[in-house]
Amino acid sequence: MIFQIRKNKKGLKMQNFNNMSIRKLLIFFVALFTIANAAGVEASLSDTEVVQGNMVQLKIKATGDRAEFPDIQEIDGTKVLGRSQSQNNSITYINGKLTNEHSTSLILTFAPQHDIMVPSYGVTIDGKVYRTDPLKVKVVKAAAPGVGSNVKYSLQMRANKKEVIVGEPLIVTVYFSLKTGVRLTDNPQYTKPEFKGFFVKEVNDPRAYIKGDQQIQELRYILTPQKEGTYTVGPATAVISEMDRSRRDMFGRFFGGNQKSIASNTLTITVKPKPEDTDLVGEFKLESHLDHSETKANKPANLTVRIEGNGSLEDFDLSDYEIDGVTVYSDDPKVESKLSGNALKSTFEKSFAFISDHDFTIPARTISVYDPKDGNVSRLEIPSYEVKVAVGQKTAVAAPSGNQTVGKVQTNLKQPGSTSGKVIEKKVEVERVAWWMLLLAVIAGAVLMYLFQQLPKFKGRHASPFKESEALKILYAHINDDKEAEEMVRKLYAKKNGDKSVIIDKKELKALVEKYRVH
Repeated sequence: MIFQIRKNKKGLKMQNFNNMSIRKLLIFFVALFTIANAAGVEASLSDTEVVQGNMVQLKIKATGDRAEFPDIQEIDGTKVLGRSQSQNNSITYINGKLTNEHSTSLILTFAPQHDIMVPSYGVTIDGKVYRTDPLKVKVVKAAAPGVGSNVKYSLQMRANKKEVIVGEPLIVTVYFSLKTGVRLTDNPQYTKPEFKGFFVKEVNDPRAYIKGDQQIQELRYILTPQKEGTYTVGPATAVISEMDRSRRDMFGRFFGGNQKSIASNTLTITVKPKPEDTDLVGEFKLESHLDHSETKANKPANLTVRIEGNGSLEDFDLSDYEIDGVTVYSDDPKVESKLSGNALKSTFEKSFAFISDHDFTIPARTISVYDPKDGNVSRLEIPSYEVKVAVGQKTAVAAPSGNQTVGKVQTNLKQPGSTSGKVIEKKVEVERVAWWMLLLAVIAGAVLMYLFQQLPKFKGRHASPFKESEALKILYAHINDDKEAEEMVRKLYAKKNGDKSVIIDKKELKALVEKYRVH
């Protein structure tokens, strides 16, 4: 680029910079744009004093080309709820000095429940470690929401128990309070608490009611601890967008206000080990029922086990039975839980199908239960069952040899007028077929096949040429020697018991049935 400078109106001509001046100017600009601020790090807080339940943001700004931040999950014991990272390039010209600054910022969001000290953090910038200054956050406790409270909206969390044993359920309730008269532009963006170390079931019937000048909504969770230890639950968080009544549009409608993030308190739950190693914790009773004590060969006998009572059954299951010479199928357990006041009522139901070609015994089983109320251990008994299997009589067929035209069928069935066990011979005459008749049959078959190929294919869903109950009867006899038959029987049985998720491949089913119909 060539710069020209014109002098005043006296007619003085402007002179072009010579090549040396241009080179100096370019070098000057390159030097200016390569000047950058010295590397460094700085930490700052969005607020140094907050009301309990409000969010605070910690911003760590690193100046330099490459910045590596530490992995910060907690700040003085307070869990980090959100994080974001951004980069910025800025060029400034102050007092003849041009500065090019490149910086990276890490922003951490947390909700302190008490006064905390933000420690000094080390950040690596361009291969060198720089440290932030420690900062302090003061937390002011808020008045509990209720009658006469000045708090517009808040989240609180409570538990019906602070100390439990492994497997003992507790109930955690989150209360969202909104002061009557406060208008929101949108529904709050709610994020449920983190329940690390617990099996969690959300209660599907949230409560909503008005208490004093507060509109309150309850969200409840059933927690079952998985192992011993001390756990911190929560907090729950929400983003609130309050309507700004001081601003209206041309139609008199209020503008939306600024969003505000709020958080609940946290809970400390102590989980102790069970005094005895038992299967369940609570107070339960058991019922079992076998539909058939006598059945036919390869026909199922179904056992149903039902457990109900006070406590959690969400993570409980009954393992399958193992009986020699007996095929056992089971469905997924059906578990239901509901709250009755602060008590958890649960039911568990599971079915087993036993299939065999001989008599067998379903062994007894015992389930141990620890009751935390009285500290006693009880046992639920599934009794043993004897199942009688009626075996059908078999027929033996002697294969013909050579070029015999007479087939002999031997049977040990008792015939009218004969003595028991005597072998009866039946003669079956087989007529010879002329060669020209065979040739005619082959030609006719070929013509029929051609005609069928010319017909338009039916695009709809083909119905099975037999009932699924008939297929189940045919395939039962082959489940021990054919894995495909066993898998198909399992699917047919599940569908028969009302499992709508099971899909039967009609072509596969037809091929299996025809396979064993032939043989």
